[in-house]
Amino acid sequence: FDRLIACAERHHLLIVQDAAYATLVYGRPPLSILSRPGGKEVALELHSMSKSYNMTGWRLGFVAGAERVVRAFAEVKDNVDSGQFKAIQLAACAGIADRRLADRIRRHYERRLRKMVAALRRVGFAARMPEGTFYLYVPAPRGAGPVDFATAEDASQYLIREHSISTVPWDDVGAFLRFAATFESRGPADDDRVIAELETRLRHAALRF
Repeated sequence: FDRLIACAERHHLLIVQDAAYATLVYGRPPLSILSRPGGKEVALELHSMSKSYNMTGWRLGFVAGAERVVRAFAEVKDNVDSGQFKAIQLAACAGIADRRLADRIRRHYERRLRKMVAALRRVGFAARMPEGTFYLYVPAPRGAGPVDFATAEDASQYLIREHSISTVPWDDVGAFLRFAATFESRGPADDDRVIAELETRLRHAALRF
């Protein structure tokens, strides 16, 4: 961040950081560019309530950073729409005010991801615990039984069609599958049941790597 801030100061640039997953960081405290010397003068962070506070679908977020830029942002926003329903905004404010909430959500996803990584490894995936977010990418399998996969898209389509496992394929820089930890459950025991079922279905798929 320090080198980026120095570059922005030198060339009169504005840094705009997508900080949607800012609180979902594992293994180390989250770091904001605004906390670094000079950051507040040259940077703007975009935050999403959908990720850090599980408010998906409410289309709510906030910006923080250089005062003059935030003011300009507010001026444009004021003329683009009328804002979200006030009760939703108040709910978001309550969530932000309670620092324990974001930490609880982070621990929730970290537990799920660690369980998921272990399950994926047991069936052959080269899975690693991500440093943030609530999903992970793994190299896609090359096939399943007699079926060959030319792309991650092929693997993803096979898994959803034959085993009802939903993944997101990524073929832009290699073949990868994304597994997300955002499934619905009633608590830790239910989390374990879902992940165990995922492992069982993947094992039945007889994947080749």
